[in-house]
Amino acid sequence: MTQISVTPELLVRTIVENGVTHVPYLPDIEHDSTYQLMSRAPSLTMIPVSREGETMAVAAGLIVGGKKPLIVIQNTGMFESGDSIRGFGHYARIPFVMMVGYRGWDPAGHPKDSAAVYTEPVLEAWGIRSFPILEDADLSRIAAAYSTATETGKPTAILLPEETK
Repeated sequence: MTQISVTPELLVRTIVENGVTHVPYLPDIEHDSTYQLMSRAPSLTMIPVSREGETMAVAAGLIVGGKKPLIVIQNTGMFESGDSIRGFGHYARIPFVMMVGYRGWDPAGHPKDSAAVYTEPVLEAWGIRSFPILEDADLSRIAAAYSTATETGKPTAILLPEETK
């Protein structure tokens, strides 16, 4: 794990270019610049929620209605959302894409709390393919995450470490 070097402006531009229409999210301090940019993108409708598990229900409704949402939550909230992920993603087979804030790493790439260590094993245990975005060159993985979700009929995750300040 290395420190993120993704340019927030390029990240948001790539999200828009991939046809995302709505962003159900629970804000976190680690991605404030990205949230601010997304909220100013005319083609994105931001939908704040009070609990991360609500994002899956919102995304499911949007997908059924023909929209293309991007769930944006933090890894600790994703852990808490396991029942919603299981219900909407695995049983109902709603192919949503989650951009998961991959918090818990220090700048040298060492874990500073257990959230960092457990994220990928939890996704693997849940059968969710993940696409880490660690630098601008990885932004094509957003399209790959959507393609995989559509092809498999299952959720996928984009892993986005904390923004550098």
